[in-house]
Amino acid sequence: MKILIATDSFKGSLSSLEAGNAIADGIRRTGMPAEIQVSPIADGGEGTTEALVNGLSGYLETVTVSDPLGRKQTANYGILPSGTAVMEMAAAAGLPLLSESERNPLYTTTFGVGEMIADAIAKGCRKFIIGIGGSATNDGGVGCLQALGFSFRNADNTEIPCGAVGLSQLQKITAENVLPELSACTFQVACDVTNPLCGEQGCSAVFAPQKGADAAMIPQMDEWLSRYAKLTKMLFPESDPNCSGSGAAGGLGFALKNYLHAELESGIQIVMRETQLEQAIVNADLVITGEGKLDAQSIMGKAPIGVAALAKQYQKPVLAFCGCTEHAATICNVHGIDAFFPILREITTLENALYRETARQNLTDTAEQVFRLIRAMR
Repeated sequence: MKILIATDSFKGSLSSLEAGNAIADGIRRTGMPAEIQVSPIADGGEGTTEALVNGLSGYLETVTVSDPLGRKQTANYGILPSGTAVMEMAAAAGLPLLSESERNPLYTTTFGVGEMIADAIAKGCRKFIIGIGGSATNDGGVGCLQALGFSFRNADNTEIPCGAVGLSQLQKITAENVLPELSACTFQVACDVTNPLCGEQGCSAVFAPQKGADAAMIPQMDEWLSRYAKLTKMLFPESDPNCSGSGAAGGLGFALKNYLHAELESGIQIVMRETQLEQAIVNADLVITGEGKLDAQSIMGKAPIGVAALAKQYQKPVLAFCGCTEHAATICNVHGIDAFFPILREITTLENALYRETARQNLTDTAEQVFRLIRAMR
């Protein structure tokens, strides 16, 4: 039997590769003859860089960049053998980089994301895959663009300050000093958010509250982003703030699409294409996937459902393992997962369940029992 294991990371416990290898160990324990392939995957969010670097034999680069408040910190991104740079905006501008008291989208910036891109360009990269989930920002991606040479000026013809508050001063946008290499670069952006830039479903109204915005900030930031969009249209007439995904990452989706001509696409689709998962599925007899938690949200662009949907195009059976689940997860059975198996084996604390060695052991032990049954029924 040829078995393909393509599971997302178990967040807080195991990487995609570690989870896949734990399942493989459980299968091998049964003694069942099997040819096992582990293919690390991710859905464009946390763990995407690691999954693609591990799955495609790339390597990590470490660079000093600005964090969401402009403080210097180190961030990692990957470079694949093809020369493609893989990065997550959250490595430079993610919400987890800030304490609760520091979260305020008026002052947080995506400048560090642009610094990561510039560093990769300096190292020869011209193709980029960028995951833009988990941002701490609502600056319309202006900080990122400033780091790449775009200029955003106020009435005094000086550069606006970082953060959403800077957009309140914006009067003019210029591109004279943009990095010349950008014209030769292509950008694929992993984005599963469909929100527009502005309005009731825009980034300020929907996402800014979780980043520290209060009720008074939301209409202000929305107005500033609307003026930013109008000024952008003067530079890029084809720009559209209502385009799907423009509101992702506090408007970074809008910036990347219109200023860097990026393609916004489902993260799992990008990862499956880069890792050539389709061919591996074609060659497999059984596909195994999974993630830390299976629930009703899993069908909304998450990795296991993406894998299952592709597998069902070739009529392959699909099993899934997960750290935990809830009753609504049965909807996954309608979306390509034939059966799923939570791995918790005893009553325990959340801390213990998330402990790396505990999670690895539980995953291996559960996989072993599932495949003992499969072997007995063959």
